[in-house]
Amino acid sequence: MVIRLKQELIMNSFKTIDGRGVNVHVANGACITIQYVTNVIIHGLHIHDCKPTGNAMVRSSPSHFGWRTMADGDAISIFGSSHIWVDHNSLSNCADGLVDAVMGSTAITISNNHMTHHNEVMLLGHSDSYTRDKQMQVTIAYNHFGQGLIQRMPR
Repeated sequence: MVIRLKQELIMNSFKTIDGRGVNVHVANGACITIQYVTNVIIHGLHIHDCKPTGNAMVRSSPSHFGWRTMADGDAISIFGSSHIWVDHNSLSNCADGLVDAVMGSTAITISNNHMTHHNEVMLLGHSDSYTRDKQMQVTIAYNHFGQGLIQRMPR
């Protein structure tokens, strides 16, 4: 199954996207945004070829549409969120980062993912001068950093 999003998929708190047992691709369009929420799990997806999208009305909850400016094309964008688990996904070839965690995001685990064919793999904290990023806690474990990766990876 290939899911092509026209606009970002904006997650709410206490949600799980679980692709176990099926072959789910989120590809060739917008991808996943986790913004100002807690307790989110993304498991077992193939996320690739994400594109910048935006300048549109996007539903952020069952009862709310909001104006969104441009998303930069991250596979998974984590913004001001906590208790996030990104596990057993395949991530590749997006317009910006594969996993970007910024603006005070913390309590994040990025584990058992397969990452390939990308320039800027991960961004953890967006600025040395942003004080909330200094308390960021991220666990990166058992990931496979494969072919065609260029920068922003653990050494």
